[in-house]
Amino acid sequence: MIHRLADCMNPNVPESTNVWQFCVVLPNCRIGEHCNICANVLIENDVVIGNYVTIKCGVQIWDGIELEDHVMVGANVSFTNDLYPRSHNKNWTLMRTKVCKGASIGAGSVILPGLTIGEGAMVGAGSVVTKDIPAGEIWVGNPARFYRKIDE
Repeated sequence: MIHRLADCMNPNVPESTNVWQFCVVLPNCRIGEHCNICANVLIENDVVIGNYVTIKCGVQIWDGIELEDHVMVGANVSFTNDLYPRSHNKNWTLMRTKVCKGASIGAGSVILPGLTIGEGAMVGAGSVVTKDIPAGEIWVGNPARFYRKIDE
C-alpha cells in the first residue's frame, strides 16, 4: 500500500509493504516485503531495506544505509553518512552504515556514519552511537555505552 499523499518514485515497492503519507522514496532504493514505512520518512537511492522492517515517523535513510530483515527504527532517529559534512562539498566521503538483522534503534537516537549495529542489538532512546555495537547487546546514552547483554 502506498498512501496517496506519499511521493514514491520507486516502482518496485512490494504490495505487502506500507508507505504512509508524506514519505519520499527515491527510485533506486531497494525495499523488502512486509515493511511499514511510517509518515514523513525520506529514503534515498543507495539504500537497502530488508523484509519486515519498521521505520517510524520522521526518519531519513540516507545513501549508504542498509537495514537488514526485522530491523526496528524508532521515531526521529537520525542517520548520518558523512563524518565531516560541509555545504556544497563535492569531495565528501560516503560512509556506509549497516543495521543487522533484528536490531532495534530507540526513538531520537543519532547514528554516526560508517558503523555496524550487530544482530539483535538494541540502542536506547536518545542515544548517540559513535562505535560499532556488537550483536545481542544493549547500548544507551550519549555517547552510547554498553549497558548489558540482552539475555542477562
